[in-house]
Amino acid sequence: MRKIIALATTVLSAAVLLSGTAAPAQALHPAQPNPWDRRVKCTSTDDDGRKIVTRFGNSDFGWNHFTHRHNIKKCSILNAALKDKVDRDDGHGRLEYDGVAIRTGGRPVQVNFVVIVQYTRKTKDGKYDAGRGQKIGVINAFCRNQPNNKCPAWMNQ
Repeated sequence: MRKIIALATTVLSAAVLLSGTAAPAQALHPAQPNPWDRRVKCTSTDDDGRKIVTRFGNSDFGWNHFTHRHNIKKCSILNAALKDKVDRDDGHGRLEYDGVAIRTGGRPVQVNFVVIVQYTRKTKDGKYDAGRGQKIGVINAFCRNQPNNKCPAWMNQ
């Protein structure tokens, strides 16, 4: 009986000592503070020769943001605005391009849309970094004269 008690005490003591020095699993692999998908979905070149990418991003910006929130689901919509000159430039890397989509037929409809580009390595708030030599790219796209800035479905046909 003494041997069992001595062995149990030794094992318990070793377990207590080891548990105090072991790092928790979270400390070994810290979560990325702002995860986002840097992969490129679309590429375009504007009138000034800037190569502008649209990254998948996340729910805050990029393709994953505006396809769900603003119903823009085709690269051709973005390219229609990005092929022209910049309409607004804040001088700090934020570029805005205006576009117009027109549905012809019995009841013609015109929809104005905007594509916003962050043409710098990092976002303004510093949360996201595209990497050395890379640009963030398209951060948002939406329709101006539509409810909730959501584009009509016919634009994606």
